[in-house]
Amino acid sequence: QVQLLESGGGSVQAGGSLRLSCPASGLTFRSYGMGWFRQAPGKEREFVAAISVNGGYRNYADSVKGRFTISRDNAKNTVYLQMNSLRPEDTAVYYCAAGRYGISRFETNYWGQGTQVTVSS
Repeated sequence: QVQLLESGGGSVQAGGSLRLSCPASGLTFRSYGMGWFRQAPGKEREFVAAISVNGGYRNYADSVKGRFTISRDNAKNTVYLQMNSLRPEDTAVYYCAAGRYGISRFETNYWGQGTQVTVSS
């Protein structure tokens, strides 16, 4: 079955950095767009970033533009999220997703289990 296994979450002070990784198995990784979403306590899950199948196109939520970078390594079946200049409002559970990349939206087929990111002020 499809498995997306996030790692790299943790606790960091404001202004710090974290790098999330998500190796995928059970699917043809290079055929899927990949994305990151997050969900803060009491809030709905929201889009963070997405990348096309070959990495040529990327989308970001306005709230993370210029601070977060999504990338992928098709040889390793892994998608990454480099998060810099972290803010307390970035605190959330971050989810990896596999699906269809679109200019205006990302259609998710598979979800990971999530990894907690906590940013303290």
